[in-house]
Amino acid sequence: MKTKVLYIEDEQFLGKIVKETLEKQGYEVHWVTDGVNVMNAFNSFSPDLCIVDIMLPNIDGYTLSKNIRGMHPDLPIIFLTAKTETADLIMGFKSGGTDYLRKPFSIEELIARIENQINIHNGKEQLSEMPEEIIIGKFTYNSRLHELTGPAGTTRLSYRDSQVLNILYANRNHITDRKNLLLSVWGDDSFFNSRNLDVYIRKLRQYFKEDQAVKINTLKGKGYLFIVP
Repeated sequence: MKTKVLYIEDEQFLGKIVKETLEKQGYEVHWVTDGVNVMNAFNSFSPDLCIVDIMLPNIDGYTLSKNIRGMHPDLPIIFLTAKTETADLIMGFKSGGTDYLRKPFSIEELIARIENQINIHNGKEQLSEMPEEIIIGKFTYNSRLHELTGPAGTTRLSYRDSQVLNILYANRNHITDRKNLLLSVWGDDSFFNSRNLDVYIRKLRQYFKEDQAVKINTLKGKGYLFIVP
């Protein structure tokens, strides 16, 4: 099934290029040029992701994002803008945006950001379906109470411990992409957050040390493989 993208952009030349390029890459694109028409298009098209230009006729992108977020709290929204001030970026995120791309931009970067936002969104949907109590080898993990109970007793996990563990478990016995993990937990993949992730992975390995069958393997250049028997 094709990923459905609602694209909101009033620049005709740019809009035509982006729409045609995304369609060639296999996306289904509905292009809207006026903010007034966006909500009707949103309801009829039911997109998987929105790309929103901030400077639009009649209704600006910030307002549209708030309206979309009110109807669909988890939908990925990528802002496009020629504005460069930090305050504009912050306003974009506060109004509901999940990513921000400054003009001019390359189509390759836009596609990469679309794919990343879809991966993050799909990961969140998986996590929302996680049961409260999970058996992981010799351990019982309570995802609501953030408690891991094993042969030596119960360990109270931090909120961040649980976030990382939840994502690893949702992808158990499959590769968890390191960049996607960073973006899902911290919101960016900066060097500082990358080092933080290393700390949490070491902590989780320590928590599971009493069961040699449970492993968190690092796959260099890719991510992690959480092996659960």
